[in-house]
Order: sequence, then structure tokens, then C-alpha cells
Amino acid sequence: MGFNVPQEEGAMKCVICKQGETRHGTTTITLDRDGMIFVVKSVPARVCMNCGEGYVDEEVTARLLRLAEKAAKDGVQVDIREYVAV
Repeated sequence: MGFNVPQEEGAMKCVICKQGETRHGTTTITLDRDGMIFVVKSVPARVCMNCGEGYVDEEVTARLLRLAEKAAKDGVQVDIREYVAV
């Protein structure tokens, strides 16, 4: 006997494992470019309940890329930070 769990709004089937459904959560994003490593923890994302793959929306992605670009311009080689909502 299975349980009828209501699907969370915006949930999707994971494209990586093709088994799990995504839920609201957080993930860690690592960007590695031209010798700079930029890590942001606790990034809001849709996370697969089966494999843990995280999917970040366009607005958050754009913000992360702007932060990484600024860090690169400032000469940062390694940066690890916590995501802070604006």
C-alpha cells in the first residue's frame, strides 16, 4: 500500500537520477574559473530527495555570478561564504 503524498508546488522529477522529486531546500554551489574557487553555502534551491542534486533558479544564479565576478575582479583566489538573501 502506497502513500498519496501531495506533490509540492513547483516540484519536478530530477533530471540526474530520474527517480526523485525535488523539494525546497538549500545546496552548496562551487564555481571554479581561471584559478579562482568561489563557494557559496546554504543557497536556496530545489533539491532532489533521492540523489541530492540541487537546482537553483535564474534570479539566484544571476546573483551568484555577479558575486563571483566581483570576487574575481578583486583578485580573490579562494572565497567561501554563506548565501545571504537580499
